[in-house]
Amino acid sequence: MSAEETTTTGFMGWIDKRFPATKVWNEHLAQYYAPKNFNFWYYFGSLAILVLVVQILTGLFLAMSYKPSAAEAFASVEYIMRDVEWGWLIRYLHSTGASAFFIVVYLHMFRALLYGSYRKPRELLWIVGVVIYLAMMASAFFGYLLPWGQMSYWGAQVIVNLFAAVPGYGPDLSTWVRGDYVISDVTLNRFYAFHFVVPFVLAALVFIHVVALHAVGSNNPDGVEIKEGPKGNRWSKDAPSDGIPFHPYYTVKDIVGVAGFLIGFSAILFYAPAFFGVFLEAPNFQPANPMVTPLHIAPVWYFTPFYAILRAVPPMYDSQFPGVVAMFASILIMFLLPWLDRSPVKSIRYKGRVSKIALGIFVVSFVALGYLGMMPVSALATFLSQVFTVLYFAFFLLMPIYSKLDKVKPVPERVTA
Repeated sequence: MSAEETTTTGFMGWIDKRFPATKVWNEHLAQYYAPKNFNFWYYFGSLAILVLVVQILTGLFLAMSYKPSAAEAFASVEYIMRDVEWGWLIRYLHSTGASAFFIVVYLHMFRALLYGSYRKPRELLWIVGVVIYLAMMASAFFGYLLPWGQMSYWGAQVIVNLFAAVPGYGPDLSTWVRGDYVISDVTLNRFYAFHFVVPFVLAALVFIHVVALHAVGSNNPDGVEIKEGPKGNRWSKDAPSDGIPFHPYYTVKDIVGVAGFLIGFSAILFYAPAFFGVFLEAPNFQPANPMVTPLHIAPVWYFTPFYAILRAVPPMYDSQFPGVVAMFASILIMFLLPWLDRSPVKSIRYKGRVSKIALGIFVVSFVALGYLGMMPVSALATFLSQVFTVLYFAFFLLMPIYSKLDKVKPVPERVTA
């Protein structure tokens, strides 16, 4: 029975006459038919939504006690940690949750690369996903300054100064971003405001992402469109034969994924919230001091692959602008991915050896750049960053060639078990 044919009575009937609650439930859960061959890679979409909710809720509680003032910000974080009841837990949930958010989203994006979830008809779905990723980076960037620790202060100083590399308008642009000539109380206030607002924009983008997904249907490990296959199954004669209702089958499956995620997340949260200085850097436990520069300044780990690309490009005429262009290009090139992949198949299961090797090199390059971005500058680190930067861009720029020429396996007409 379709959503339009379903009628409810009683209290829900009263609600449905005024708000399509049952219709929304059916269209997006109970009668949304997803491919029957999802594997564990499909946990990470729902986990990303879970972590986003955790971040918004913990952020709201932190905002109740945080002071967005250069004179009081660091002390207010200490007050939350020491004097607010369960404040330490809320703060660590938020800081560990930020890293967990990026880990889950990176794995979610990797799954899209594995199974071609960016290919037709899901180009817009992928584009919205990349916009979500940019919004995440913006939110993390604005939040990075708020603890007002040494690494927060100087890391934000370095990142904002990148705008000064823009020819002609750079100095004015960096001053406009800071709101002052240096990182100051004005900068902290505006970053706090943006950090509070962007997560709600992010939630709206996630809603658009889910609606776009349900409009075209979910991809699967085989890259076969179940909507184009035979119709009719034991739930509905109009539903795809290779589809099953998202609820209860995948909601139960996702609960298992959530349980596994929470075990790992809790282990880090309670036993290693700083994660050996990766999630929370040691200098950030010291108040910001504009007169003392840390020996090594690096952004938090989820920015370091792009920071390594920035450092890998040599300056031109004493300007770091070429590196800034390369850094932004390394993110923006993701928007072109649906049109760069010319392979006749979507899933890595049926692509040839060259495509598999290219994806493997890309993953190694991204991880290596992340590590090198955390390391102090040295001749060897710079050389390796340049090598992996070339490999990173080669994955995208050469994709129209190797994806088209690579040998592929025959794709089944219907999804496999």
